[in-house]
Amino acid sequence: MSHLVLLSGWGCDARIWRSLAHHWSADVTPSTPDWPGYGQAPALASPAGLDALATAMAPSLPGEALWVGWSLGGLLAASLLERLPPPRGLVLLGCAPRFTDGPVSPAALGDFRRAFARDPRATWRHFLRHQLSGEPAPRQALGELRALLGSVPPADDATLAAGLEQLADLDIGATLGAPPCPIRRLRGARDPLLLAPRPEERVLEEAGHCPQLSQPAALVRQLESLAMEVNA
Repeated sequence: MSHLVLLSGWGCDARIWRSLAHHWSADVTPSTPDWPGYGQAPALASPAGLDALATAMAPSLPGEALWVGWSLGGLLAASLLERLPPPRGLVLLGCAPRFTDGPVSPAALGDFRRAFARDPRATWRHFLRHQLSGEPAPRQALGELRALLGSVPPADDATLAAGLEQLADLDIGATLGAPPCPIRRLRGARDPLLLAPRPEERVLEEAGHCPQLSQPAALVRQLESLAMEVNA
């Protein structure tokens, strides 16, 4: 039996994983905890603080599981490896060592943060559209995402602003260089938030940043394969 903990990224709560539900093998147990401030999870007093985040997430991140962190969720999960007992392994899905190492420059992220401060909801909606631009059918994927999340951001403004701060600041390069557990990288071939695939990355063809929506069956197969690999 394999336990996978699926961790969402910026602006999306655990509902992003629902499309995978019918594809898991019988011997896989997935769990989808929300980050503090998302869904029904209480927000942190200081949402950007990693020590408080580790304390809040510890019950949901057991060491016998494979953690799967998508986008910002991958950066956060890798950062928590220094603060929690390491899991069997970590999969970074659609996640670079530093968010601004890719097509989104520090200046562009700074502009986005200022836009968010002016109009959080409109900026959130813009991000949802942009992150889906690499999917084979972006409009269909956006419709599916809106059906999952609704029209209101799944977190309060302070939590979302802290997430943008973390996207600007977190750098997991040192953790990747000396990992406390096996770390694997998986991404869509056409992810608009990442540079071209690297040799060490597994690639999902015909997918962008959100393979949960565009390639759920293929994503599950890859995750189950990685779970077997780290459990061997």
